[in-house]
Amino acid sequence: MADRLMTVNAYTTLDLVDAVAKGHDFETESVAVVNATTEKTDPDCVRLQFELDNMTEEHLPAHMEELELTPEQARTIAADLEDHAARVEEESETRE
Repeated sequence: MADRLMTVNAYTTLDLVDAVAKGHDFETESVAVVNATTEKTDPDCVRLQFELDNMTEEHLPAHMEELELTPEQARTIAADLEDHAARVEEESETRE
């Protein structure tokens, strides 16, 4: 079991997605957890969090990345994700 910093539960946005950690002298494949969240009361930003499992052959210290986004920034990322998702779907349909 991974030494996870993020809580993974039914409310987590995505769990166990394929991921790669890259550095100047390493590249490690793993699975990751991705979560989009806000504070329950008086939210002032959208938080996009992600954490790669550190249970790999190479040592990857337990760590979590967290972006604090304005609503506009969150919508910009969401729109970009929608555009790329549509492109991938279109390409996969042409291959069938």
